[in-house]
Amino acid sequence: MRTAVLGTSGYAGQETLDRVLRHPELEVVALGSGSLAGSAPSALDLRLNGDLPPFVSNEEALAEGAELVFCCLGHAEAAVLEPPADAVVVDLSGGHRLPAELYPEWYGFEHPRGAELDDWSYALPELRPPEGRLVASPGCCATAALLALAPIADVLEPSSVVVDAKSGVSGAGRNLSPSSHAGFVLENTFPYQVGSHRHAPEIAQVLGFPVCFVPHLLPVRRGLLVTCYARATAGDLRERLEAAYAASPVVRLLPEEVAPELSRVQGTDAAEVGLFEDRATGRAIVVCALDNLGKGAAGQAVQNANLALGLDETAGLRLSGVLV
Repeated sequence: MRTAVLGTSGYAGQETLDRVLRHPELEVVALGSGSLAGSAPSALDLRLNGDLPPFVSNEEALAEGAELVFCCLGHAEAAVLEPPADAVVVDLSGGHRLPAELYPEWYGFEHPRGAELDDWSYALPELRPPEGRLVASPGCCATAALLALAPIADVLEPSSVVVDAKSGVSGAGRNLSPSSHAGFVLENTFPYQVGSHRHAPEIAQVLGFPVCFVPHLLPVRRGLLVTCYARATAGDLRERLEAAYAASPVVRLLPEEVAPELSRVQGTDAAEVGLFEDRATGRAIVVCALDNLGKGAAGQAVQNANLALGLDETAGLRLSGVLV
């Protein structure tokens, strides 16, 4: 399957390329980059050998005639993308996740191709598999929150739901900003975009109701953990979660009293979910851990591509092994 990666030099692009290279059914025919166009693959990583094509502009990569395109561009840049007529396109950005009318409020721009957003499928494989050839992959925090809450959403009191998320600094992307500088991040933890994070409407559109969502930055490179609090109207939460993930090769519901941990999911495309009950208040507590660059980005994008193309769902993914 002829494959192109746009925005290869960013974190999500690099991670996507890594999975494409280990995928038995995909062949890289174009590497797009706004900063590395004209350079050899080794300009990104010395371990990339001469079997790969040199970097070209993202526009040239898109026009290469690939059958599968991974779009790892910025939100606004991805939003103007004109997808090739016959290719499967998986967008890792937020350029196609929401209805057009929400973009000014949550992304700060009018969507330039708003009339075409209905052609894109918002796809979280375990809960909403992709439909059609244009796929919008969810954001990392939205993925973790939805894995924790979506299977039990219809038995939760909507106004009671609180999502506390903590993510590694790579979730902010590769471009340096004051809040991602090592001198600011190390030995520090803080909330950001409190009450206004753009993953909130993603969560709401799947659950069917808004939630109180607050993300925090952790002084780690990668990994994401969400702790969700809610009042339940039924007592079969574990049964619902078990039914949702019993057959999943990616998401694991942990045994009772076992908590998800970043260390077990960092560097992988897997996710862990744990369910607890607060003894003092009776509230349900659902925790999900995943890698923000794995299941939260590149791994999920490749998983979505596999499903859209009718390939083995786990091809190219990092799922096995014991990490230290």
